[in-house]
Amino acid sequence: MEPIIVPIEDVLDLHTFSPKEIPDLLDDYFAACIESDIFSVRVIHGKGKGILKKRVHGLLKKNPLVQSFKNAPPEVGGWGATLVELKQAPE
Repeated sequence: MEPIIVPIEDVLDLHTFSPKEIPDLLDDYFAACIESDIFSVRVIHGKGKGILKKRVHGLLKKNPLVQSFKNAPPEVGGWGATLVELKQAPE
């Protein structure tokens, strides 16, 4: 199976990934964002029953690269997306 190449930008849509891929994906994606000087990322997890959102929020709480996170405003996904602020390395 070929690896999926994900362009590094300020939006990560989780709809195409299986739940077991999410923890490593978030770690790798956030590290790549920081390397690309992207420190604000919108993670789209969808609305559904909120199961994936809860899982994503649990992972974000434990992730050392995450400064903070909050629900996205309605115009960019509402409760179907989360805005994540990543830590910047001290200069």
